[in-house]
Amino acid sequence: MKNEYFFARHGRSLANEQGIILSDPVQGIAGFGLTEEGRAQVRVSIEGAKEKYALDAATSIISSDFLRARETAESIADVLGVSHTQIEFSQNLRERYFGDWEQTPDTNYPKVWYHDQHDANSTEDGVESVNSVLARMKKLIAELEERYAGKKIILISHGDPLQILQASFEHIPVAEHNTVTLLRTGEIRKVE
Repeated sequence: MKNEYFFARHGRSLANEQGIILSDPVQGIAGFGLTEEGRAQVRVSIEGAKEKYALDAATSIISSDFLRARETAESIADVLGVSHTQIEFSQNLRERYFGDWEQTPDTNYPKVWYHDQHDANSTEDGVESVNSVLARMKKLIAELEERYAGKKIILISHGDPLQILQASFEHIPVAEHNTVTLLRTGEIRKVE
């Protein structure tokens, strides 16, 4: 890799607070932004990451276009001194689409992950497959590797997509993405 990558999971959102799965772009782009707790999580995380990794205004911020991720990106940008107009948005960083589980209790996630473990191409219940999520995430990384060298890049996304991409980075079979330590809401992690 020619660049340094940092994964950031959006801060605690209204969907997290309500305990629902929210993956439909129609709902996610327009609503269900950060809670006050989520904003605080992001501020604490970026302050720590700024100091630990020497992140500054030259850091690239690329985010999912879902409201909870956009608000996270703006908070990160404010701390680093990056103009909001410099934040890039990518559909490749969107939440994994959870199909029939949309707006159901988040206690249903394990039902999806059960199918993931048996088949990384599973689209059971209309859920976006693990391999589909990985393909779009890797496409973005390839584009960034082509465009930049020596850049610090923060990718702001959602739990499952980041866990799937991290599994790939760590050479763990993506069907086993749940064995990777999940980023907490608001967490920023450097990925090697």
